[in-house]
Amino acid sequence: MNGTASTINRNILRLAIPNMISNIVIPLLGMVDVAIAGYIGEDVNIAALSIGTTIFNFIYWNCAFLRMGTSGITAQAYGAGDFRECANMLVRSLWFAFLMALLLVVFRKPAGDFSLYVMQGSDTVQRVAGEYFFVRIWAAPASISLFAVQGWFIGMQDAKTPMIVAILSVIMNAAFSLLFVFRFDMGIAGIALGTVVAQYIGLITSCILWFVKYREYMKYFDIRESLRFEPVVRFLHVNKDIFLRTACVVAVYTFFTAASARFGDTILTTNALLMQLFTLFSYMSDGFAYAGEALSGRFVGERNPGLLTRYIRRLIFWSLVIAVLYVGVYALAWREILTIFSPSEEALNMAGQYIVWIIAVPLAGCIPFIIDGIMIGATKTKLLRNTVFVSTLLFFGIFYALSPALGNTALWLSFLVFLFSRGLLLYLYSGKLNANKIIGEGT
Repeated sequence: MNGTASTINRNILRLAIPNMISNIVIPLLGMVDVAIAGYIGEDVNIAALSIGTTIFNFIYWNCAFLRMGTSGITAQAYGAGDFRECANMLVRSLWFAFLMALLLVVFRKPAGDFSLYVMQGSDTVQRVAGEYFFVRIWAAPASISLFAVQGWFIGMQDAKTPMIVAILSVIMNAAFSLLFVFRFDMGIAGIALGTVVAQYIGLITSCILWFVKYREYMKYFDIRESLRFEPVVRFLHVNKDIFLRTACVVAVYTFFTAASARFGDTILTTNALLMQLFTLFSYMSDGFAYAGEALSGRFVGERNPGLLTRYIRRLIFWSLVIAVLYVGVYALAWREILTIFSPSEEALNMAGQYIVWIIAVPLAGCIPFIIDGIMIGATKTKLLRNTVFVSTLLFFGIFYALSPALGNTALWLSFLVFLFSRGLLLYLYSGKLNANKIIGEGT
C-alpha cells in the first residue's frame, strides 16, 4: 500500500466517512425516539425512554466486544491474506451472537425487573420504562447478530455495507415508530416495536448484501474449523479483555443516568438531552476509530510498522479536527440543537447550566476514542482493559467525593476526567503509540 500523505488521507477517509455516516445515523435512531417521546405529550416519556435505552445500551455495549473482537481478528487475517480464516471468523462470531441473544430472550423477565430496579426512577417513569423494555427485548437476536456482521465488514476494509444497513435501519425505525405511536396509539411501546422491526430489516439487508459482495467466501466456510479449539480460545481471550473494558465504560455511562435519576426527574431529563450531544460526537468520532480498527489490524497482519506509524499520525490529526468542529458547533448552537429533542423550556434552561461540560467533552474524548480503535485492530486488549480500570476508579472516586457538595456538577466533572484519563493512559502505556511495540506484543 502506498504511504504518501495523499494516499494515507484517501484510505483513511474511504473507511472513515462511511463509518461516520453509519455512526451518525445510529444516534439519530435514538434521537428520533426521544423526539417522538417528547411530542407524545409528557416529559415523563423522555425520562422513561432514557432509562429504557440506558438499559439496552448497557446490554448491547456489553455485547459490543463481539463487533470489536471480530473486526480486529478479521482485519489481521485479511492483512495476512488468510481468507479462509476471514470466512471462519464470521461463522465463529455468529455462533457467539446466537448464544448471547438466546440467553437474553430466555432470561428477559428477571433481567428487565432487575435493571429497572437498579435505575431507581419514580413509579410512573419505571412503569413506562418497563413497557418499553419488554417490547424491545425481542430485537436482541437481530441486534447482537448485527454486531458480528458489522465487525466482519469493518475487518474486511468494507465500510460502505454497514453504512447502507445503518441508514436503512434508521429510516425504518422512524417510519415504524411514527406508525405505531401516532396511527395505532401504542405510546412508548410503539417506539420500542419500531426499533424491533428496524433491527430485523437491518439484519436481513446485511445478509443480502453479504451474499452479493462476498458469496465467493462461501467456499471457505468450515463449521468444524470455525469451532477449532485454538482460534476459539484466541477469540475468547481477546473478547474477554474487550468485554471487561466495555463493561467498565458501560458501567460509567449507566451510572451516569442512574445518578441523574437520583437528582430528580428534571435533572434526569436535562442530562438525557445533553447526552444526546455527547452521543452525536462519540458516534461520529468513532467513524475514525473504526477506520483505525480496520487499518491497524491490516498492518499488524502485514507486519508493517512503517505504514502503521504513518496512519496512526493521520488518524489522530483527523480525530482532533472533528473535536474542534464539534466544540464550535456546540458553543454556538447548543440550544437550537436541543430544541429538536424537546420543546420544554424548563429542560432547556436547566441544560444551559451544564452546557460547558458538553462543549469540553470533544476535546477530552477524541484521543481515547481513536486510540481505542487502533488498539482493538491490533488486538492489544490487555492495555485497553487495564487503562479503563484506572479511569473508572477515578470516575467513581471523584463523583462520591464531590457529589455531596456539587451535585450534578460533580457527575459531569467525573465524566470528563474519565474520558481524559483514558486517553492519557492509553498514550503513555502504548509507548506513545510506538508501532513496533504495538505489532510485537499483540494481545
